[in-house]
Amino acid sequence: MGTWLRHRLPERVDVAGMLGAERFVYDDARAVREDDAYAPHTFVWFHRDLREEVAVPGELRVVHRDERIVVVDKPAFLATIPRGRHVAQSVVVRLRDELGLPELSPLHRLDRVTSGLLMLATERRWRGAYQSMFERREVQKVYRALAPWRADLGLPLVVANHVHKSRGVWQAEVVPGAPVNAETLVELEERVGDRAVYRLTPRTGRTHQLRVHLHALGIPIVDDPLYPDVLDVSVDDFSRPLQLLASELAFTDPVDRSPRGFVSARRLPLTPS
Repeated sequence: MGTWLRHRLPERVDVAGMLGAERFVYDDARAVREDDAYAPHTFVWFHRDLREEVAVPGELRVVHRDERIVVVDKPAFLATIPRGRHVAQSVVVRLRDELGLPELSPLHRLDRVTSGLLMLATERRWRGAYQSMFERREVQKVYRALAPWRADLGLPLVVANHVHKSRGVWQAEVVPGAPVNAETLVELEERVGDRAVYRLTPRTGRTHQLRVHLHALGIPIVDDPLYPDVLDVSVDDFSRPLQLLASELAFTDPVDRSPRGFVSARRLPLTPS
C-alpha cells in the first residue's frame, strides 16, 4: 500500500511521514501500514494539509431562512463549496458552523468571483425537490453586469450559441456551428458614462455563460480575470471584484407551491469590501 500511495499521490505529499503518523486510514478507521498488501477497490482516507486561508472580505448576508432553504447574498471571492485552496473560506463551511446546519448544501452554482444570491437546502431530505426545480429551469434568474457601452449594439437581444468548457482549461469557448446549448437575454438597464449596466436573463446555465456571451458581444464584464484575457491574479487579491451580480431569484416552491422571490441588496458597481 505504501508503494501504491507514492504512485497515486503527487511527489509533494510526504507519504512516509503520513504513514508513520497513521494519517491514512481504511473505511473501518484502521491505519494503513507501509507494508500492507496492495488491496484493489479499497478506499483510503486522509485529511490533507491546508494552507492558512486569508479571510474573504465582505458580509455574507442571510436573506431568508426557513425549515427547508437558506438564501444568502454572498460577496465576491467567497467560494460556494470547499475545494482546492478555498475550504474554510466557503459559503458551505462557514454557514454550516454559523447556522448549526451540518447538512447544508448548495442547490445551484455560483462562481467564486461572482456576487449575489445563492440558495441552499437545510437538510439532505429537501435537496432533491429543489435541485430538480433548477434542473427543469423553473427558476427565474436575473443577473446584472457592468460592462462597456456600445452605441451600435441593438438591445434587447438574445445571444444563442454553443458554449463549451474543457476540464482543466480556464476559459470556455464558443463552438461555431454546434447545436445551441446556451441562451441569454441581454437588455440595457442604465448607461453610466462609457459603461453600462446590463440586465441578463439566462435561459440555460452553462459554465461562464454570461461572461462568454458579453465577451462575444464585444462588451466583456468589467474586472473579469478570465475574459478577454486570463490574468495572473493572486487568489488572495480582493481588490477588483468581478462586476457581475446574481441579483434576483423567483420560483414556485416545489413543496408547498407558494410563490417565492428574492432580491440582492448589492448594487453595481461592486466595490472592494
